[in-house]
Amino acid sequence: MKRYFLTGTDTDAGKTLISAALLQRAASQGLSCFGLKPIASGSDRTPQGLRNRDALLHQQYSSPQQDYATHNPVTLEPAIAPHIATAQAGIHLTCDSLVTACQSGLEHSVDFQLVEGAGGWLVPLNDDETLADFATQLNASIILVVGIRLGCINHACLSVHAIRRGGLNIAGWVANGIDPDMEAQADNLNYLDQWFDREKIPCLGKIPHIANINPFDPNSLQQVSERLQLPE
Repeated sequence: MKRYFLTGTDTDAGKTLISAALLQRAASQGLSCFGLKPIASGSDRTPQGLRNRDALLHQQYSSPQQDYATHNPVTLEPAIAPHIATAQAGIHLTCDSLVTACQSGLEHSVDFQLVEGAGGWLVPLNDDETLADFATQLNASIILVVGIRLGCINHACLSVHAIRRGGLNIAGWVANGIDPDMEAQADNLNYLDQWFDREKIPCLGKIPHIANINPFDPNSLQQVSERLQLPE
C-alpha cells in the first residue's frame, strides 16, 4: 500500500480539490483507494451528525467507500483553526490520539491511500505539536499543492524546506491555479518548474483556474483529474 500525506502552501490552496481528483484518477486506473481527512473544521449539522464537505469528497471518491467516521474521525463545527476548534469543544488532541482516532482508516488496505492535512504544513494540533508531526508519525510521502497566486514562490520554497527538515520524502507537487487574475503567472510557474526540478521533486500536474467547477460532479472533477498523474 502506498500512503501519501497531502498538504498545501496555505489555506485555500486547493488541497481537497486535488485530493478528490487524485482519488478519482486512482479509481479510473482500477486501483482501490481511500481518502482520509483526519481532522476537519467548518462542518454542517445534518440529521446524521456533523458533516464536512471536504471529508464528504474523500468518501465519495474512495473506492470502496467506508462509513463517514472512517474518512473523517474528528469533525468540528466552527470554521477556525483545528487547535482552537478542539479547545472550544473540550477536546485535547495530540498526535497519538489523532493516530488512534484514524486507526480504522489507516489500517484500511488499499492500493492508494491519501491523507489530507488542514491548512498548511505547520498547522498546530496543540501548543506543542503540529500536523507535520502527525505526517511524520505516519511516515507518509508528501504531496504539496501550490496555490498559484501572489506569494506562491516563497510559500512553496518554505514548505519544501520545512518538510525536508523533518526528514520526509516529497513525492511530488501540483500547481493549482486559484487566482485567474494573477499577473505574470507564466513567469511564476516557470520559476517554480525550474526550482522544483533542481530539488528533484516531480510535478504531478498543473491545473489552470477552472470557473464554476463542482467537485461533487464526477464529470466536472474530471477536468482536474485528467490533468494529474499519480506519484510513483
